[in-house]
Amino acid sequence: MADDAFDPRLALADPPASERPGWIVPAIIGSALLMSSLESTVMSNALPSIARALHEEPLRLNMAISMYLLSAAVFLPISGWVADKFGAKRIFLVSMVLFAVSSAGCGLAGSFYQLILARIFQGASAAMMVPVARLVLLRMTPKHELVAAMSIFTMPALVGPVVGPLLGGFIVTYFNWRWIFFINLPIAIIAVILVRAFVPEVKEHEVSPIDGLGIALTGVGLASMMFGFENLGRDFLPAWQVATLFAVSLACFALYWRHAAGNRHAIIDLAVFRIGTFNAATVGGGFVRISIGAMPFLLAMLLQVGFGMSALTAGLMTFLSSAGALVMKSIAPPVLRRFGFRTVLVVNGALTGLSFVIYAVLTPGMPHWAIMLLLATGGFFRSLQFTALGSLAFADIDQGRMSRASTTSAMCQQLVQSMGVGLAAAFVHLVQLSRGEPELTWQAISPGFLAVGLVSLISLAWFVRLPRNAGHALHAPRMV
Repeated sequence: MADDAFDPRLALADPPASERPGWIVPAIIGSALLMSSLESTVMSNALPSIARALHEEPLRLNMAISMYLLSAAVFLPISGWVADKFGAKRIFLVSMVLFAVSSAGCGLAGSFYQLILARIFQGASAAMMVPVARLVLLRMTPKHELVAAMSIFTMPALVGPVVGPLLGGFIVTYFNWRWIFFINLPIAIIAVILVRAFVPEVKEHEVSPIDGLGIALTGVGLASMMFGFENLGRDFLPAWQVATLFAVSLACFALYWRHAAGNRHAIIDLAVFRIGTFNAATVGGGFVRISIGAMPFLLAMLLQVGFGMSALTAGLMTFLSSAGALVMKSIAPPVLRRFGFRTVLVVNGALTGLSFVIYAVLTPGMPHWAIMLLLATGGFFRSLQFTALGSLAFADIDQGRMSRASTTSAMCQQLVQSMGVGLAAAFVHLVQLSRGEPELTWQAISPGFLAVGLVSLISLAWFVRLPRNAGHALHAPRMV
């Protein structure tokens, strides 16, 4: 969430050297987000080890990821209102402390359900911490300094996905899996001290009424949908109960649609979906994000459970995927300027879907260098698609709706990425059942990559309909 939910109108412009802002405050705020970005990638790689320690099936442990993402999606919409009401700096500090406390709870968990409960609290605090941190920076930074500030702010968030798989593999291989959560504690202590010392308080003078009914409807709807996907194709709940969960979810969303119509205080602004670029980036891009959300889970299952690699070796493999994404960050702006958003989204979208499909042909006997090359190439294409989508979503959003559009986009992203984990786990489980295998094998996991690749390609139906000049407002002239 940290690097694609800000005002991108300036994201492709280079500020003059004389106008570059100080780096201390953006670096402090961004470094605090390192906890959140580390958590997601470290957790995915450590999942099989945690499953063995808690005597659970690896597929069942995907709930630890799904519940974190679900909790974050439910609490994310109220983060802006809470920051306006009580002060963004104060809420940022509180959320960091709560994230650290819930991380300690995860590390101390003695059972599957204790871990899930702690992950729910961790997701809720992350939902406050990440968007509020971004809000602090946006409100205290002059527009002409925003690009430089954001470039500093997002760098620590990029470090997490790069070092997370490697760090997670190292910890579970040579130490105890509980330390993947305990490492958040010193980061939180240092971040709190620095934020208190250097970050000024910012507060919105006018606070809109909170949309309690909207929060309840979206919360129940999201929770019901996620639990439905979580139990799809499983034996945990009877089929009629799973169907009931989906029915409750659809009913809540339908009621919210009526509630939000003409309601300027609605927690989710549905009117922004009438804007073509936002619709393509959020709805069409949602299919890409479903696949991206499933990828860490599928890779961890394939490399560790399917191929029998250690957590450290698997971490080294997935490190290349994140490194490829980091390289693309510096290349994306000139590529988008040269070819335009529609061309990049269509061509690169097809390449991204193909990269998912190719992972389905990986086998235990394939050389490690070949696997790493494929992972790095896929990470390169996914990063370009993610950057283009994150910018295009706000190309035609005026400043008056920017905050609500950002919240709506962030919530949708959180939802579809959590759907990716649940759908991937359900699909792999169904393949395992169809093969009649008592234990999970790489032959049951591999088709999951083919499935998410095909899902990703659905997004092309939105991208090909974009006008040729889509996102032209983002191509600010280079300044010298």
